[in-house]
Amino acid sequence: MFTSVLRPLELHSTVGFSVIWKLSETPNKRRLRVCASCKRAETVMDTRVATAELGWTAYPNSGWEEVSGYDENLNTIRTYQVCNVFESSQNNWLLTTFIDRRGAQRIYVEIRFTVRDCSSIPNVPGSCKETFNLYYYETDAVIATKGTAFWMEAPYLKVDTIAADESFSQVDFGGRLMKVNTEVRSFGPLSKNGFYLAFQDYGACMSLLSVRVFYKKCPSVVQNFAIFPETMTGAESTSLVIARGICIPNSEEVDVPIKLYCNGDGEWMVPIGSCTCKAGFEPDNGNVCRACPPGTFKSAQGPGLCLQCPPNSRSAAEAATICVCRNGYYRGDADQPDEPCTSVPSSPRNVISIVNETSVILEWHSPRETGGRDDVVYNIVCKKCRADRRSCSHCDDNVDFVPRQLGLTDTSVFISNLWAHTLYSFEIQAVNGVSNKSPYPAQHVSIDITTNQAAPSIVPIMHQISSTMNSFTLSWPQPEQPNGIILDYELRYYEKDHAEINSTILRSQTNTARVEGLRPGTVYVVQVRARTVAGFGKYSSKMCFQTLTDDDFKSELREQLPLIAGSAAAGVVFIVSLVAISIVCSRKRAYTKEAVYSDKLQHYSTGRGSPGMKIYIDPFTYEDPNEAVREFAKEIDVSTVKIEEVIGAGEFGEVYKGRLKLPGKREIYVAIKTLKAGYVEKQRRDFLSEASIMGQFDHPNIIRLEGVVTKSRPVMIVTEFMENGALDSFLRQNDGQFTVIQLVGMMRGISAGMKYLSEINYVHRDLAARNILVNSNLVCKVSDFGLSRYLQDDTSDPSYTSSLGGKIPVRWTAPEAIAYRKFTSASDVWSYGIVMWEVMSFGERPYWDMSNQDVSVCLKTQKQFN
Repeated sequence: MFTSVLRPLELHSTVGFSVIWKLSETPNKRRLRVCASCKRAETVMDTRVATAELGWTAYPNSGWEEVSGYDENLNTIRTYQVCNVFESSQNNWLLTTFIDRRGAQRIYVEIRFTVRDCSSIPNVPGSCKETFNLYYYETDAVIATKGTAFWMEAPYLKVDTIAADESFSQVDFGGRLMKVNTEVRSFGPLSKNGFYLAFQDYGACMSLLSVRVFYKKCPSVVQNFAIFPETMTGAESTSLVIARGICIPNSEEVDVPIKLYCNGDGEWMVPIGSCTCKAGFEPDNGNVCRACPPGTFKSAQGPGLCLQCPPNSRSAAEAATICVCRNGYYRGDADQPDEPCTSVPSSPRNVISIVNETSVILEWHSPRETGGRDDVVYNIVCKKCRADRRSCSHCDDNVDFVPRQLGLTDTSVFISNLWAHTLYSFEIQAVNGVSNKSPYPAQHVSIDITTNQAAPSIVPIMHQISSTMNSFTLSWPQPEQPNGIILDYELRYYEKDHAEINSTILRSQTNTARVEGLRPGTVYVVQVRARTVAGFGKYSSKMCFQTLTDDDFKSELREQLPLIAGSAAAGVVFIVSLVAISIVCSRKRAYTKEAVYSDKLQHYSTGRGSPGMKIYIDPFTYEDPNEAVREFAKEIDVSTVKIEEVIGAGEFGEVYKGRLKLPGKREIYVAIKTLKAGYVEKQRRDFLSEASIMGQFDHPNIIRLEGVVTKSRPVMIVTEFMENGALDSFLRQNDGQFTVIQLVGMMRGISAGMKYLSEINYVHRDLAARNILVNSNLVCKVSDFGLSRYLQDDTSDPSYTSSLGGKIPVRWTAPEAIAYRKFTSASDVWSYGIVMWEVMSFGERPYWDMSNQDVSVCLKTQKQFN
């Protein structure tokens, strides 16, 4: 018997002697060994490290034999060999001990073995083999021992038939090299606790040098600043196992989820997501986040490095995300953390003023110190002071600043609409992007000026009080800036079809005038201007007024005949009324000119309304329309209003949906009308006039005014929010969805609101479904009061007469209003009839596709027929 590294095989034709073999491996097999022992494999059994008997079970006893030998480093190893090649029908089994799979789903087996070349054995029968079979049996417990082994192919699962790449022939004494084969096989998926390996020899002369069982894994790795744990491969060689990553200390996720895929060879692949160092930490050595040292900072998460603190700032601790500004220096809201800290500018220099009547030009030089910034701008604070300088107040809202009052980039400003002979103090502030951070007020310089004498400002509007065939009576408010005592007014009028050069001049000591000697049914253009000791102001804008025609006069006479034919009692009442009116008028004449519009808020008890009901007051009759806003509309702090979304656009600006939270009240949804930027004072007055009108109403079917915002920008009118919007579009969107009872309920609500307006002498003039708003409970409320005017009680036929150039909603307007521009509560009733038709037709257009001209002709024909 031989004794060698392999223990040479016993051959019947040899005699016993001892020799040490030289083992040789081919390069590709050596690479397999290296790969199998790398970090991507975890060994669960290796016979090369065994120092005692392996204790495997062999069947039959004449088959496999365990022997000891030495490897190339003269280390003792245990091997199994078999060589029953001269006997036919061989079936030799070798069963390992129980192997714990340790949670692996796929197992790899590395077998190192040698095989004798059958052709090199003399007289060998044809049953000699150079291959063997590898099997495995999966189980949850130890079931096989030397005394209880089963030897059938049925319980086992075959892995493969293994053939040798290299075989050896008979050994010579010249030290011929023996070729060692290394084969690796795998099997899976495994689900039980462990398994057995079985080797079947059926006629080979071979030796098992070593058997190593292992599974593959992806080792723990730090990649993209994330830690991925050690991960076993999948059940198949092509499986990809997902491993979730955890950011390393002081890093944060960039993309989630962070994961890698472990392939069947134990290699990481397909990285998804990553982490980067937090603000205040920078990457170091690829996968470490190091804190920024003092004097440096890093403001944002990412791969960037720590930066030195910018000028006028510092960081005293590690991991700084921003450098704190030094005392007296600041960082603006829009400044980046890597920008220097800056300071406030010094005050403007060398201010000069140029006064021209009630306007002034201010000019100045830039500050010597800008604070290290290039965003210096200037604000103008205007104060109006008493002559003795004891007290000052902020200038009126109508003072104009060109190009603007705040945020000036140039070093000059033009200021106008000041009061004459008045002391003003102007403060010019220099501010920059960090002025609001400083605890000290903005650096400024002040200058006092006194305005000169000036003519009065323009009369804003005129009203027609009454009209006959040969005359009409007009009134107008005092100019907003009289700039002194108004001495008198001058009217200039001429026929609209004639040239302005043919105009006639009329003087009036009061703000009313009766223009006589006119032609019947003629339109006249009228302008008015005021005069003080400084002279005349500018003429007002041109307005058109018309005298009555002969038909108009006869119509009014017919309407008054029943009154003339009344009873004596009625006559007595009429006379008493005249006496009462004369007494009231005589008392009014005793008032001064400044008291013409006093007692506007007096409560009246008239035949048209309920006792004590407040009569509507036209805000345009006020000398100062802003006074009407203050009296009828509540000022709201802009901080209580939250704008959420645009829901429409009005004549003056956007309309928003928002929320209002007044102190001590619950938060409610509101509609917010805004005045667009760049408005002139007239647009502001016209915009707020609607609030002055709405503020006088209090009825469940009239849109409710919550208040106004006039002390900040943008100027706002805040009303209750109606969820379903305008009635016409709401009906069209829900065509056929409401019952007749529901439709009648809508009309009843509109009627109730209009009855209330009529009782307080208010004429709407533009009643239409588009100007009715609907809430979530289908309650209809009248809105849009832009075309309304005060219903005068001075005549027997209260009406408002507009200029011929005004736009009229023809399809909703009564025939007499179209023909004569005369609007009354009766014409509102006509419009209500059209609204009823819109409601019952679910938003159909009145008169369908007829043009406005055809509608006018139709209405005129109907009026003549009646």
